[in-house]
Amino acid sequence: MKRIAILLALSALVAGTGAVAAPPALRVLVLCTGNSARSQMTEGFLKSFDPRLEVYSAGTNPSPRVNPFAIKAMQEVGIDISGGTPKNVSQFLGQPFDYVITVCDDADKNCPNFRGKVGHRTHIGFPDPAKATGTDEEKMKIFRTTRDSIRTKFREYYDNVLSKGL
Repeated sequence: MKRIAILLALSALVAGTGAVAAPPALRVLVLCTGNSARSQMTEGFLKSFDPRLEVYSAGTNPSPRVNPFAIKAMQEVGIDISGGTPKNVSQFLGQPFDYVITVCDDADKNCPNFRGKVGHRTHIGFPDPAKATGTDEEKMKIFRTTRDSIRTKFREYYDNVLSKGL
């Protein structure tokens, strides 16, 4: 893909248009059940790693809103997901994606099976922080742990897999 983008840019310069084509973006769909915490945090991290990625998240049973603990946990690391809204996976069924990634810890029971046009399917599971109980600080501790795990695993996935496709 990189070679194609370079050739397009060179062709444009040789043709005298001066237009330089942007490298093609990868389309990534992150799936979970409620689309209120893990998938929203993953979407936020992937977008922060590389703005060329087209990242979307969705769920099979979307929550009414993004979990406020997820929003706070991400704000602590400088990523704002407060404008996100949980979406139903059905709105993405007719769209092609280079990668569909499930993030539910129990993928067989809780994560959707996306049947759209997909280049690669991957599962990188995390326990559901929304199931945390206790005080708000105890819940935040669980969300921070999940956030940090998502950041670590997806940074590695971006570095080793996604960035190679750009």
